[in-house]
Amino acid sequence: MPSSRQHVPTARHAASLARAAWHRGLATIGLTHSERRISADAQSYWAEPADEDWKDNSHWADGPVFGNSDLWREIGRRHLELFHRGARLAEFTRPWDRIVEWGCGGGANAVHFAPRAREEFVGIDISADSLAECEKQVKGVCDTPFRGVEIDVTDPEAVLRHVTEPCDIFLCLYVFEVLPTPEYGQRVLRLAHRMLAPGGLALVQIKYDDGRWVSKPRRRAYKSGVSQMTTYPIAGFWQLAERCGFKPEGIELVPQNELDERYAYFFLSK
Repeated sequence: MPSSRQHVPTARHAASLARAAWHRGLATIGLTHSERRISADAQSYWAEPADEDWKDNSHWADGPVFGNSDLWREIGRRHLELFHRGARLAEFTRPWDRIVEWGCGGGANAVHFAPRAREEFVGIDISADSLAECEKQVKGVCDTPFRGVEIDVTDPEAVLRHVTEPCDIFLCLYVFEVLPTPEYGQRVLRLAHRMLAPGGLALVQIKYDDGRWVSKPRRRAYKSGVSQMTTYPIAGFWQLAERCGFKPEGIELVPQNELDERYAYFFLSK
């Protein structure tokens, strides 16, 4: 269930920023929604395509945000290069037998990583439509077996019933920002640690809190601000990863790109 939002100086974009400020203001004075309510809204949003932003937020190749450009393929290519840099940093040299991507969406990352998996590529997502699209995209570039695992937002731990063999690489990109709450993100990190083999490497991207109140976790009105829901201070996420059992190996920051801003990529080993 990846997400992105391109910076375009339009009235619609300005209205989105105004809504974001309004909801964060309400959250600041304590008018937040429960995680149960936010999770239900997230499940409803991702499971059933309902608006013109859904394909963009799910990173489908034919999403309007990608137009006729090479940006869709460029996203995954950059992430593969980024992973190689992190692998060298962490001295990660084991074979890439099984790769798991949490929130595979329409396959922007999968088409670059799956050809390098020797046994299988496992895509985890809330949306059956996105899993089917991701599988189609993978089959278009390689013969690596693709296994799609559909989960419910309210029960992410159910993934362990389906992914029972450890993976060498765990990916989670453009996803943590759309999780219901920062606390929910801790659950996903613990699941990642469970699924990753000893000696494996995870690449997890977050949207970071830079200290301004407008960069704080939103905690309300999920559907009107999908990519604005969850943020972490950079040092705070490093410490959270440690509490979940990971060894943080390094961070790469992207203050802004064609899709959004305040991205931090963490390399986490087990």
